[in-house]
Amino acid sequence: MSSNMKTSSLVAALASAATVAAHGHVSNIVINGVSYQGYDPTSMPYQQDPPAVVGWTAADTDNGFVAPSSFGDPDIICHKSATPGGAHVEVAAGDSISIQWNTWPESHKGPMIDYLAACSGDCEDADKTALEFFKIDGAGYDAATSTWASDVLVANNNSWLVQIPSNIAPGNYVLRHETIALHSAGQADGAQAYPQCFNLAVTGSGTDVPAGVLGTALYKEDDAGIIVDIYNGLTEYTVPGPALIDGAVSSVAQATSAITASGTATVGAGSGSGATSAAPTSAGEATSQASPTSAQPTTAQPTTAQPTTAQPTTAQPTTAAPSTLLTSTRAPTTSAVPAPTGGVSAAALYGQCGGKNWTGATSCAEGTCKVQNPYYSQCINA
Repeated sequence: MSSNMKTSSLVAALASAATVAAHGHVSNIVINGVSYQGYDPTSMPYQQDPPAVVGWTAADTDNGFVAPSSFGDPDIICHKSATPGGAHVEVAAGDSISIQWNTWPESHKGPMIDYLAACSGDCEDADKTALEFFKIDGAGYDAATSTWASDVLVANNNSWLVQIPSNIAPGNYVLRHETIALHSAGQADGAQAYPQCFNLAVTGSGTDVPAGVLGTALYKEDDAGIIVDIYNGLTEYTVPGPALIDGAVSSVAQATSAITASGTATVGAGSGSGATSAAPTSAGEATSQASPTSAQPTTAQPTTAQPTTAQPTTAQPTTAAPSTLLTSTRAPTTSAVPAPTGGVSAAALYGQCGGKNWTGATSCAEGTCKVQNPYYSQCINA
């Protein structure tokens, strides 16, 4: 293929990727003020020599999701056709990691869930189908305030804090971070899972090696918390997946994190507690996570790192993390699926295109507008 043809293909691919605005992906993670680049599925597949990053690669170039019908497929582990990230970063047990999404639609409400899985060697060489995940974080719905964990994510500049339990043994781990969008979950196969994975080298003096569950066995299509009508007086919600391990906190106090430096993840050949991350690229002292404004369960605070200078970002308003309700859900409902017409603009693939009180676009730039329930219609592939 000529260089001109390659350039044209790249421009077309990037133009297509630029239209994907309905969903998101994790752009970076922040540890003690130091930011590490994640995997960008909308641009890195088109780069000739993409960098090795802490995030796993995945084929979700449309920022798409994994449906419940694929919960038994390897795609649910770390997203579609995922392969291990080429690098890892070090974090101390007891510290918190701020996971930064590039964007997230407020309409895509659901839980925030985090798992760890120990790697038998370097996580860069891990067999995802053999990883056994244990849950370290699970926040769902607070009926008292009608607040979803995803609402807290959005309120905190699309970021989520998760604490690495202080009692786990040092070593190499895959962090599996996930939100499950429930706007269409009132019908079978309507929930949308967005798993994201990262390679960590955990240090510390803990001794616990929790038992885990294969990624393909975390959820079932008909689990409570997977089929649920979130629009009609929901009072209870079950966060799907196994129970939290001993020593984990349901959800730490949520807040944004000031970024004071950029770091480079260590490429390959991690060796558990002995593996280290490359030094941040600029001088100055890193800050720990910002303090939240509302009361939360007591948790260990992140330690302070010592990277070199950079301009800190402005912290966003803080929001309390919702409680997790582990109870039953109502039976699923279904709705007709005629495609709405009209509208002054077109919604992107997977974007909202209708529903009760919806005032935005009612046609689709790509795909077909289908009614998921009376409150939500979505552009999906025909």
